[in-house]
Amino acid sequence: MRSSDRFANAGGSHCRSTVDAMADPLAAFFAHYYRRYPVNATFTGVHEFDARLPDWSPDGLDALGDEARALQFALGPEQPDVRALSETGARDRALARSALDVQIAELGSQHFHRRNPSLFVGEAAFGVIALMTRPFAPAAARVDSATARLGAVPAFFSGARRLLTAGIPDVWRDKTLRECEGVDRLFGDCMQRWLTAEPVDGRRADGLLDAARAARAAARDFAAWLSREAAPAPPTALACGPELFDRLLTHGHWCTEGRASLLFRAEAALDEALARLDGRAAAQGGWSEVQARLADVHPQVDDYLTTYERIWRACLSRAEACDLVTWPVDPLRYVAIPAHTRDAAPYLYYLFYRSPAPFDALPVHDYVVTPIDADMPEDERDRRLRATNTSVITLNHVVHHGAIGHHVQNGHAYRCPSTIGKVAAVDCASRIGLFLGGTMAEGWACYATDLMDEVGFFSPDESLAQQHTRARLIARAVADIRLHEGSLSFDQVVALYRDRIAMTPEAARAEACKNAMFPGTAVMYWLGTDTLHALRRSRERAEGAGFSLRRFHDEVLSYGSIPVPLIARLMG
Repeated sequence: MRSSDRFANAGGSHCRSTVDAMADPLAAFFAHYYRRYPVNATFTGVHEFDARLPDWSPDGLDALGDEARALQFALGPEQPDVRALSETGARDRALARSALDVQIAELGSQHFHRRNPSLFVGEAAFGVIALMTRPFAPAAARVDSATARLGAVPAFFSGARRLLTAGIPDVWRDKTLRECEGVDRLFGDCMQRWLTAEPVDGRRADGLLDAARAARAAARDFAAWLSREAAPAPPTALACGPELFDRLLTHGHWCTEGRASLLFRAEAALDEALARLDGRAAAQGGWSEVQARLADVHPQVDDYLTTYERIWRACLSRAEACDLVTWPVDPLRYVAIPAHTRDAAPYLYYLFYRSPAPFDALPVHDYVVTPIDADMPEDERDRRLRATNTSVITLNHVVHHGAIGHHVQNGHAYRCPSTIGKVAAVDCASRIGLFLGGTMAEGWACYATDLMDEVGFFSPDESLAQQHTRARLIARAVADIRLHEGSLSFDQVVALYRDRIAMTPEAARAEACKNAMFPGTAVMYWLGTDTLHALRRSRERAEGAGFSLRRFHDEVLSYGSIPVPLIARLMG
């Protein structure tokens, strides 16, 4: 069970109206955030707005921008002196201001809500999934909130059609239409399966199913509009442009290094990582041979879930033996994706590890994995077992996500004194809650995987797979910068992933699509990881024989999910 002090200052205390809270600009920021982003609030464990979807109609976005600018003014000017940010309250106010700056920049661009239909489909889907998959309240209360959210879907999609007038890139349209198929399944048979899993009285059940039918019809109408009527956009619309990208770097990631310098370093790092990969692969029989060997080593059906648990315990044991980090007591279990969302999951941004809600005191967190059982066709069962092989379980599902990576970082973040640090990296409908949390959330998880490689936790083939991941993440940083500054086209980014990282054409196109949708996101993995490695080297040089990995890691994590470049300046 989690300690109760983790939930001090829970989100409900921040939900005063913005007008009433203007005397306290930080409280006003949270009031604004939870009210204007109600699905984010649900995932964060703030449940005052569980019955709502956001207002992203043209008038709603205008009001959102006006409110954000007023809050930014109330929070005061930017704080150029990093020494003044050593105090948590001052740092949170500065981070809230930068979060608003990112929000205002996105709202003022043609790249996000005004062009990206996937944002709307994700919000509609996960606004309901957030209520279906975590028992933070009795089923009846969650069904009531889901019924209300489903009831808001037709107006939500109507507002989307009025807003999406700037033209939609074909690759975004295709992705969104696939997500619409997931929504169709979610609002269809999945609702009845939820009621089977968590029965409620007949009146509530009928109300949920009626609202789901109307929401499903609205989602189908939206998909038809996307297919037949929505205006197209030229390929150049996939780039946000250097001005917005630079703003995301400086005000979102708190990066003081210029874009050109970052790109130069990333491209040099990519060349080095690929050269190291090639050299190591040659010594181990070739990368394709290693991939084949890794796929051959996998659990059997009868020990599938217990394999995750066994490797998780081994990761904890190695981390403790090497005195790497204080490991918070936050119980986690590996379970199959719930039956009532299983049919929709492959079509949606359905994460295996979705961060726990910092303000929901649930006794255990469910990490959902691909279901595999003896009753499925043998060829499909074998395909899933090979895809979810022991290497994938170790590197991705345990180390990076469920153990020393995201889960340990979240455990520290939820205990930190900074409210921004608690909530920024919460997984929401299409991305994390606040952009500024990304370099810590993803940087730490990638750094932690490097760390477990460093202490010999992986087999030689797994270690080579981790080297391939390093190269892929650096390539994503290069692609992110070059696509959005306009020095590579979308097709050239696809070719970069295909030719240099050996992705399949389908995977390369999907990765490039994500890069285009969310500028400044792919770069945060490498930026966070690289900054953490550099900070560690700096502290090792300064402290010499007195340097402690555990002390260093605990100090880094104590700031919560805030920009790693800022943490480096505070600790430097």
